[in-house]
Amino acid sequence: MPIGLILSGDSPRSQGKDADHAARLAELDAPLPPILVDRRTMRVIDGTHRLMAATLKGQESIDVEFFDGTAEEAFLRAVEANVAHGLPLPHADRRRAAERIIRSHPRSSDRAIARSAGLGARTVAKIRREMTGPGQQPVARVGLDGKVRPLNSAEGRRRAAEIITEDPMTSLREVARRAGISPATVSDVRKRLASGQPPAAAEATGMSGAARADRPRTVRGMPPVPSPPAAVVERLLRDPSLRHKQEGRQLLRLLQQNAIGTREWSELTTVVPSHCGALVVDLARQVAETWMEFARELDEGAQPEGHRAAC
Repeated sequence: MPIGLILSGDSPRSQGKDADHAARLAELDAPLPPILVDRRTMRVIDGTHRLMAATLKGQESIDVEFFDGTAEEAFLRAVEANVAHGLPLPHADRRRAAERIIRSHPRSSDRAIARSAGLGARTVAKIRREMTGPGQQPVARVGLDGKVRPLNSAEGRRRAAEIITEDPMTSLREVARRAGISPATVSDVRKRLASGQPPAAAEATGMSGAARADRPRTVRGMPPVPSPPAAVVERLLRDPSLRHKQEGRQLLRLLQQNAIGTREWSELTTVVPSHCGALVVDLARQVAETWMEFARELDEGAQPEGHRAAC
């Protein structure tokens, strides 16, 4: 595509273009990836610095990949691209991008927006709370898998109770799919109905969803984690149900990498150069928040009851 036909885009970078970064790209001999351009407007979505580098090298044309979508979708794609590769997107810009995505995609889940903006889900949840009042929250959100789930789990539990009452033979997975909750939650609803209890404990106690979210949690069925963490990992390494699955082995590798002592972590801080400090701090916080989200999902019954007991 002729460079003269391409226009500047809506960049998530508040500081604008970085001439030094473009100059470094222009010095590379290897060909650069195509830039992403909005087909409707011919504006750059991703690749502004590559376009600048091509101009510095005296090129008259550049390889282009076209994007078809709305302006909101184009901005979302721009944020995702800037977070994933190239010149790192500053934390402040990622927060501003998250705010804009929350406004344009209010039904997207905190985790989905967090992945797009390169933030932690808890950070996105905090930003959302600051931007919107309780009455402005959507009743459901779209997760990373594209599925719509009720924001209030009690609502999903009530729907599950209706489905189970209408047809008690409906499978757990089918009820979960139709109600937008996990199979483990459906199982709990079924047990509650069988014992004459309401489908959600919060309905009996009057506890709100926000109160449940703020309540301290522990993983049910698991003993307190002993110290050092390496001992727990060693125990998990002997569990064949983890070792014999690819995802299980991946989880074990991640746990091994994180199960180092306080002294080892302290020693690692000394190897981070000052010019990388802010980036490593942001990344460490994102990883920590991701582990917290993982722990919450386990605590909410993401694994079957028998599997938890086996550990």
